[in-house]
Amino acid sequence: MNKNSIYGLTIEQLTEWLGQHGYKPYRASQVWNYLYRERVTAFTEMTDIKADCIELLTENFTIQTLREHVKQEASDGTVKFLFKLNDGNLIETVLMRHKYGLSVCVTTQVGCNIGCSFCASGLLTKTRDLSSGEIVEQIMNVQHHLDAVGEGEKVSHIVVMGIGEPFDNFENMIDFLKIMIDQKGLAIGSRHITVSTSGIVNKMYEFADVNIPVNLALSLHAPNNELRTKIMKINRAFPVEKLMDAINYYIEKTNRRITIEYILLKDVNDHVEEAVELAALFQDKKKKTYISLIPYNPVDEHSQYQRSDQESVLAFYDTLKKNGINCKIRQEHGTDIDAACGQLRSKQIKKDKNQSIKS
Repeated sequence: MNKNSIYGLTIEQLTEWLGQHGYKPYRASQVWNYLYRERVTAFTEMTDIKADCIELLTENFTIQTLREHVKQEASDGTVKFLFKLNDGNLIETVLMRHKYGLSVCVTTQVGCNIGCSFCASGLLTKTRDLSSGEIVEQIMNVQHHLDAVGEGEKVSHIVVMGIGEPFDNFENMIDFLKIMIDQKGLAIGSRHITVSTSGIVNKMYEFADVNIPVNLALSLHAPNNELRTKIMKINRAFPVEKLMDAINYYIEKTNRRITIEYILLKDVNDHVEEAVELAALFQDKKKKTYISLIPYNPVDEHSQYQRSDQESVLAFYDTLKKNGINCKIRQEHGTDIDAACGQLRSKQIKKDKNQSIKS
C-alpha cells in the first residue's frame, strides 16, 4: 500500500489528525519541527517523540515518495533534478542560483494539458495531479541536497513554474503554499514565492479571493487574441479580454503587482508592433504590472520556433521602456544542460523506453 506523504499536511491538518488519535497540539508542533527544522529523513529520527506516536506515523505516512532518478549540474550552479514518483512517473525540479538567494522551480502535475505550442512540458500530456506532499517534497529533497553539501545554504525563493498548470491543481497548490510560508517550518517569505499560470481565469479570481500574499505571474506571450490563440490554445477558452478583467480584479482585490511573462519567439511575437500593442494593453495599469521578457529555449519537437536574435530582443525591450512599461529581460539559467522545462523528462522517458525495447 502506498502511504501518503506526511509533507502533504498543513500544520492545522497535522494537529487535527493527531488530535483525532489522542495527541495534544504540542505533539504536532514537535513533528513539524523535526520535518522542517531538523529535516529528518525517517520517523525514527524523531528521538523525543514516544514510540507509539512514531509507530502511528509510520503506519499511515511516509517521508520519502520521491527518488532521484537523474541529476544534471550546469556550470552556473543550476541543478536540474529528475525525480521518480512511487508510481514510476517522472517529474522535474530545478535549483537556480541568484544574487539574492537560492530559488527552486517546482512541478505541480505529471505532464500538462494546456498545450502551449512552444513548450517542452506539454510534449507529454497530463497523467495526474501531484499531491501537495509530492510538491512539498521537491523542496525538501533540494534542501536535503544542500544540507548534504554542507555549506549551510537554504532554499530562499520558490517559483511554481515547472511542469503542469498550477491552477489546474488548485487545492493541492494552495496547501503547498501554506506549508511553505508557515513561520515554524521552512518559513519562506511569501514575497519570495511566485505562482505562474497560463490564464485559467476562474482560478485567477479564486486565487485573489484566497489572498495568500505570494506573487502571481501570468504567461501571456502575445498581445492579441489572434496571435495568442495560434501559440496557446487555452486562449480559445480564456481570451485576452477575460484575462485583462481577471488581472484588474486581482490588482483591486490584493493591491499587489502582477508579473506578465512573455517568451520571445523569432519572427512570431517579437516585432516592435507587438511591443507597442503590449504596452498599450497595460498602459492603464503599468504601476501594478511588470513584464518579464523570456529568451526562448529551443526544443527539437517544436522546430517551428527559434530564439529571437539579440537585436529584436533589445528593440522589443526598448519599445516597452519608451512607453513607460516596467520590464526586464529574464536572466537565463542552466543553458548547458536541458534548459527548457520538461525537456529532461521527455528525453529520459524516450531513453528508458528505448532501453526497455533493447532488453
